[in-house]
Amino acid sequence: MNIYRADQQSAGPSPERLEAEAVNSARLRKPLYEARRKIFPKRAEGRFRRFKWLVMLVTLGIYYLTPWLRWDRGPFAPDQAVLIDIANRRFYFLFIEIWPQEFFFIAGLLVMAGLGLFLITSAVGRAWCGYACPQTVWVDLFLVVERAIEGDRNARMKLDAGPWTFDKVRKRVLKHGIWLLIGVATGGAWIFYFADAPTLAWQFMTGQAAMVAYMTVAILTATTYVFGGLMREQVCTYMCPWPRIQAAMLDENSLVVTYNDWRGEPRSRHAKRVVAAGEPVGDCVDCNACVAVCPMGIDIRDGQQLECITCALCIDACDGVMAKTGKPQGLIAYATLAEYQSNMALATGGGRHEIRPGNVRNADGNFAAAVRQFDWRIIFRPRTIIYTVAWAAIGVGLLVALATRDRLAVNVLHDRNPQYVLESNGSIRNGYTVRILNMVPEPRTVSLTIDGIANAVMKINGMQADPSRSFDVLVEPDEATTLKVFVTLPGEDVSSASENFEFIVSDVQGHETARYDAVFNGPGVKK
Repeated sequence: MNIYRADQQSAGPSPERLEAEAVNSARLRKPLYEARRKIFPKRAEGRFRRFKWLVMLVTLGIYYLTPWLRWDRGPFAPDQAVLIDIANRRFYFLFIEIWPQEFFFIAGLLVMAGLGLFLITSAVGRAWCGYACPQTVWVDLFLVVERAIEGDRNARMKLDAGPWTFDKVRKRVLKHGIWLLIGVATGGAWIFYFADAPTLAWQFMTGQAAMVAYMTVAILTATTYVFGGLMREQVCTYMCPWPRIQAAMLDENSLVVTYNDWRGEPRSRHAKRVVAAGEPVGDCVDCNACVAVCPMGIDIRDGQQLECITCALCIDACDGVMAKTGKPQGLIAYATLAEYQSNMALATGGGRHEIRPGNVRNADGNFAAAVRQFDWRIIFRPRTIIYTVAWAAIGVGLLVALATRDRLAVNVLHDRNPQYVLESNGSIRNGYTVRILNMVPEPRTVSLTIDGIANAVMKINGMQADPSRSFDVLVEPDEATTLKVFVTLPGEDVSSASENFEFIVSDVQGHETARYDAVFNGPGVKK
């Protein structure tokens, strides 16, 4: 039997074994409701933990600071960089202004977000859950506060199990108080996206804000505190639908956090004693470091699990242990199912026997040439390319639509009762409600013209001017200007029950033009 001996590699100090249990593992949970068993994740150190710190700082910075950014749009528009102005039915994002009829831009962004999530999941598994999901980010923030006040894992466990002393009460009150402040800041930041942030902040603190603002902050404070501080992993395990959906997004070439038991088994805490007995031993020293750092309370060595959010903290913990024991890193790593199955087949002789570490090692202790290693090119496969092309196509389409959209529009509503008026001189008059949309934050002078029926003239109600086929009108900035327009046609020129014509609106100083097909009704029209 080909036996890999642990002493073939440089020996290092034995790692400390942590008494950690995967309390949230599916194999331990009761089939019906069970009270939550607390998880005390140990702080991890490594490249993935540093990346999570970076993502947390960036995402929280964007969320909390964005409402305070300013953007000069002139005197007729708000200067908040990002604003959802529900009262005026506008959405402002830097230099972009979205009107209600342009909601397809928002829909397009939502479709892009969905495709982006599919792309990320098919390429690197639940990376969204592990790094950028709001639940993950806020739980990380709450854990920072908890560790700063109560200490790391062992200290928190000791405090939790100890009696209610003054020191314990002080720490718990301080921790929960800061958690509530974070919840208030979270709810406060949210409402600032819907009104001018400095103005609303002052109104909120002085009791002058609308009741809906206080209710929103109260609700978001409660949900942030409960989800991020009290429920934590239960939100991901029981409430979030994405773990159930993600399986359809993964394939054999998707990267997921994997325990490579083809090199880790048989695990042993006493490798030298096992080797001396002539038995095979893997790289896993059964130190439980991967379990101790897991915020979800699972053991990645049990295989792929619904509870795993792919945060990769177990990789950092295991790599640290491997470095201490002088073994190559990657016992727990991002790997594809195809890569894992190939290496497992090598370690088990195609499934004919149990895992034999020597099957994947050379005599010098290095990995055999047949062992499959990660190849970054696997990310660029048909599935991910299709997602990327679709995502980019929608993005380009939105950019083109944004760059070429009209900032001037006209809508016309014909009077329904009466549909026409017969004047004393025999002329026929029709009434219209014309709405001119000036979708730029500055006043403009536009020319309103009728085209298509000869000898017809119009008159704008409230404007002291003789009837004409064209009028110059000053329209309000970033608003819809409504005009009551009467179009009159001499009786002898009415040739049919209804005639088609156009209202044309043109920017006097620009090149934008908007048209609307209208109908002029005469005697004989069906009512």
